[in-house]
Amino acid sequence: MSKRRVVITGLGVVSPCGIGVDKFWNSLVEGKSGIGKIEAMDTEKHVVKIAGEVKDFNPENYFDPKEVRKMDRFVQFALVAADEAVKDAKLDNIEGLDPYRIGVMVSSAAGGFITFEENHTRILEKGPNKCSPFTIPMIIVNMPSGRISIKYGFKGINKVVISACATGTHSVGDAFRSIQWGDADVIVAGGCEAAVCDVGIGAFSSARTLSKRNDEPEKASRPWDIDRDGFVMGEGAGVLVLEEYEHAKKRGAHIYAEIVGYAQTGDAYDIVAPDPEGQGAIHSMQFALKDAGLKPEDIQYVNAHGTSTGLGDIAESNAIAHVFGDKEKNPNLLVSSTKSMHVHMLGAKGAVEAIACVKAINDSIVPPTINLDNQDEHVANLDYVPHKKRQKEINAALSNSFGFGGQNASIIIKKFNA
Repeated sequence: MSKRRVVITGLGVVSPCGIGVDKFWNSLVEGKSGIGKIEAMDTEKHVVKIAGEVKDFNPENYFDPKEVRKMDRFVQFALVAADEAVKDAKLDNIEGLDPYRIGVMVSSAAGGFITFEENHTRILEKGPNKCSPFTIPMIIVNMPSGRISIKYGFKGINKVVISACATGTHSVGDAFRSIQWGDADVIVAGGCEAAVCDVGIGAFSSARTLSKRNDEPEKASRPWDIDRDGFVMGEGAGVLVLEEYEHAKKRGAHIYAEIVGYAQTGDAYDIVAPDPEGQGAIHSMQFALKDAGLKPEDIQYVNAHGTSTGLGDIAESNAIAHVFGDKEKNPNLLVSSTKSMHVHMLGAKGAVEAIACVKAINDSIVPPTINLDNQDEHVANLDYVPHKKRQKEINAALSNSFGFGGQNASIIIKKFNA
């Protein structure tokens, strides 16, 4: 059996840079940061007081108040992003389609941190029988997929992938594979996260991974800059509708782009730090190129993992230069980190960044890396598109995601040609 073509027919975003794909993308190309002082919790005792929160999100604008009390914030984000993507793909009415051929893979790295915190506090203060009866379905990581499936009647593949910050890319990539090999015709895929809470901020802060630039929030996420001091926690969701090409063509769906390559590797090095030689990242990108049948020179844009951490930025930049060549050898390649604006959305970031690649291809615009004022001499000499967007025709883009534990994933998205 030959591999089937997989296209993208729907997009949905909830992010610190805006709710909805248009607001999200416009903020990126304008170089606007989504970082601010944390409003959702008391930060008096915290060292870190900034994050990328979804500021204008009121769940009661989207759900019945009774349902809101049964859903953690990460699930709410997933459902809102999925609704945009499903409607965009015109799949909110599946009459005439086989529901067992439509699946869902929308996951999270952390799950219901906020609900866990609230109910743990309730147990300590009032006793274990005061825990909400909805605690378990609110915290478990598979609930976004479950609820999306229930809402739209999608009865096909229903599962989640959990791989720390590679979760979103693994979800999209595994959905791509499932459609390629005939296990489904359509899959709603992506990631979501809502970990701006005491345990989320406190734990990452204790691990010394978060930026402490509290007085200048918008300048805190600064990938590859010599003055970077860690990543900024973000929240939100990104959802894509992936579809087999002939299936999409038959129902007259709008096609944004095509997924052509996917690969995944493991560092086998450290639970937190990346392999300093970047071998896992190198092989992930090389394998994705091989899967796509493309050469390094066929890629015009890399949306980097680019978290704004000391070791991570160096390892990834050198890995990209190893695969594609540096600025002198390959002046055609542009590399940027949109995390400088939408920050690190953990399990959601891979899907959100895949959407940024789709928009870059469709609009011939590469979003910038903001706050890159003084490039670290230890990172590779690449064109990181500092400060301002760049007009450029993009035929193919690669997106990287790397997670704690050494999980690596790369996906290649290409301009669609019938």
